[in-house]
Amino acid sequence: MKKSLKFLGISVFASLIMSCDNSEKKTVVSEVKTATVDMATPIKSVLTAEEQASMTPDEIIGRLKKGNENFVNNNLTQRDHSEQRRKAAIGQYPKAIVLSCVDSRVPVEDVFDLGIGDIFVARVAGNIENRDIVGSMEFASAVAGSKLVIVLGHTSCGAVKHAIDNTDAASMNMTALNDLLNEIKPSVAMTEKNGEVSSKNTAFTTSVIKNNAIKTVEDIRKASPKMAELENKGKIKIVAALYNMETGKVDFI
Repeated sequence: MKKSLKFLGISVFASLIMSCDNSEKKTVVSEVKTATVDMATPIKSVLTAEEQASMTPDEIIGRLKKGNENFVNNNLTQRDHSEQRRKAAIGQYPKAIVLSCVDSRVPVEDVFDLGIGDIFVARVAGNIENRDIVGSMEFASAVAGSKLVIVLGHTSCGAVKHAIDNTDAASMNMTALNDLLNEIKPSVAMTEKNGEVSSKNTAFTTSVIKNNAIKTVEDIRKASPKMAELENKGKIKIVAALYNMETGKVDFI
């Protein structure tokens, strides 16, 4: 009789534990379902002409800083790219144009938490300007209405490193690349020497990268009287920035 009662007690206790366990599982499942329902609805809209016209260059910089903060914190905005693609096909009103290096580790739209139709992006190794790049910037600003021009350098830039190390690309039958490196070398010369002049000197290399972005901004103003005029009137801004590949943070210079 005692054994029967003992067995019955164990069975009841086991049932209670299983009941609690199932209850906890239901709670977890319920929480997961709730979390799924509460997720932000993906953005379907794209920038309009009215929105583009209403923003100032400084306001755009502020928005890009906030977007970069989202990127650093791994909190990118959810977007319905299919819907945005369809809406953007009607017309485009980007708020800025970014001149970036070709480096595959610098995903410009993601870096600023942007979607389809938000910005123009131009790419060239070492983020230097040339006639075609400046022409593209004139189209973006004077024709398409973008209010901000950003020259985005980045840490550990390979093109800058080769310019610092005076790589002779021409001897390797790459004369075009050699010409490009020659465009960066003035930024090497203008950088204060702090230790060894070598790409192995990280501090010096980063300083050259910053100076290269700043010099490119100055060269753009010289190459485009129209953009210089728009900037003098306060209609656009041309600025330099530096992307840190380790942290993901963009610092406006």
